[in-house]
Amino acid sequence: MRSAAMLQMDGTRVLVDSGPDLRAQALREGLREIDAVIYTHAHLDHVAGFDELRAFCWRKDGPLPMHATAECMEALIRMFGWAFSDENVYQGYVKPDARIIDGPFFYGDLKITPLPVEHAAVETIGYRFDHPHTRSLAYLPDVKRVPNDTMWHLRGVDVLVVDALRPQPHPTHCSIGESLEIIREAEAGEAWLTHLGHENDHAKLGMELPAGVHVAWDGLKIPL
Repeated sequence: MRSAAMLQMDGTRVLVDSGPDLRAQALREGLREIDAVIYTHAHLDHVAGFDELRAFCWRKDGPLPMHATAECMEALIRMFGWAFSDENVYQGYVKPDARIIDGPFFYGDLKITPLPVEHAAVETIGYRFDHPHTRSLAYLPDVKRVPNDTMWHLRGVDVLVVDALRPQPHPTHCSIGESLEIIREAEAGEAWLTHLGHENDHAKLGMELPAGVHVAWDGLKIPL
């Protein structure tokens, strides 16, 4: 359930969230360099691997751009204040270049659009990624409801990765049925269910899903 993602386009590598499994995931995938980290929200299963970002700062020999909403950045500073301190001058420590998200932003030709969603009581966003030479992708790892304005930005996306915790309703996460409704309304060309809980039978669920909808797994790579 501890979801994270890494997007690579034209040599640009953007990490989405730094969960507690980040070190193991990066070693498994041979991930040695990233250009930025973008956060969806400040729940621990999405930020607890923050200290592991030091390896990427070491290789950059400089600060690492970190994008988050004002609320999320405030939480990161509260949890990892030492990293944001002016006294953080030691080589090998995490060096954040804190950047508050207030709208779409770019890395080269890659356009990153924040997508506000409802999830528990914490401000949460997903992202849409658009590049002139690849398919578009939207990533909503933690969501209970998609506001109308966000759905407008989702419509027609080529690939949608969306939270689908379990078959039964949950107060802060989409159920399988709710996720399928989001996929249908977004008219996504292809969809992947993520943030799956242990209540799901992976193989059985995969056989029951509509055409074009798939069950994600740890280490999944989606060509764009």
